[in-house]
Amino acid sequence: MRRTHRSVALVATGLVLASVTSGCSFLGLGKKPADLQVYSARHYGSEAVFKQFTKETGITVSFLGGENSELLQRIKAEGKSSPADLFVTVDAGNLYEAAREGLLAPVDNAKLDAEIPAEYRDKENRWFGLVSRARTVLYDPDKVKPSEFDAKDTYAGLADPKWKGKLCMRDESEAYQVALVAHLINLYGEAKATQIVKGWVANKPQIMANDKLLIDAVDAGTCDVALVNHYYVAGELEDSPHLDVKLYWASQKGAGTMVNISGAGVVKTSDNKADAEKLLEWLAARSGQAAMASGNHEFPVNPAVKPDAEAAQWGTFKPAPLQADELGQQEQKAVEILDAVGYGR
Repeated sequence: MRRTHRSVALVATGLVLASVTSGCSFLGLGKKPADLQVYSARHYGSEAVFKQFTKETGITVSFLGGENSELLQRIKAEGKSSPADLFVTVDAGNLYEAAREGLLAPVDNAKLDAEIPAEYRDKENRWFGLVSRARTVLYDPDKVKPSEFDAKDTYAGLADPKWKGKLCMRDESEAYQVALVAHLINLYGEAKATQIVKGWVANKPQIMANDKLLIDAVDAGTCDVALVNHYYVAGELEDSPHLDVKLYWASQKGAGTMVNISGAGVVKTSDNKADAEKLLEWLAARSGQAAMASGNHEFPVNPAVKPDAEAAQWGTFKPAPLQADELGQQEQKAVEILDAVGYGR
């Protein structure tokens, strides 16, 4: 289904409730009600993270998993009766959307301000980034040399006709692809971003449904180049160290490699904001940062915490400024550009 709005296509509320509830798991002790209810669209080892929080603090957590749009619809449908205390999701645009719809409460917290750099949190403190991921270039070292990439404007450089028939990319409805185009709009403006995407389309990329398929395609020689999130590559190499792929940090002589975030915010209708804030503090400090980042080989946003060995294997790189609010604001325009130029068709 082609998305015509940032939250994809809204599902009927009854279907939303049914599908989200089916992903529920409880981490409380015995039959005692949990102290906190977390709604999470993040699917990367979250339960283990919350278990560790409970072990260290004694605060119990119930965890409800689902897709971002489903969970947002559920919170809205539940209204003041919602049991949700903390909302966790991936992609700055999703966090922006939750805040824009008035679902998150501002949190004035000096510890969070000290642990999380300003570019990774909302200007009104309604959400806080917790871990970051880089969307960059994966290539087949048997067919491509790093010197062939445009070191200043790597994403734009993939519109060069020399890459025709050699690219693999994500589908147009995927948040990662939409966020990348929104990033290009922020960097270059709408006109140039459109020109870049037209160039990708002219190069006839193979469109794939997930990043693991992209990695497999580069390893198999089906594609010379793909755009992927770094942590997928780290995970695949951990399982299969002999994959014939290499990672290239995009635009290191220009704006830097695009990064996005997973983050969280206290739900406005929460009846336990104090403990929800404690969970946010823990996630932003050393224990929570290490647990959350290492569970998926992402980068901690807290500069005092180092990434795990799998994430650190490619060395340091220059990330592009996140501009999270601007990214969220441009994602609808990014969807329109992808649709207008026939990306994926």
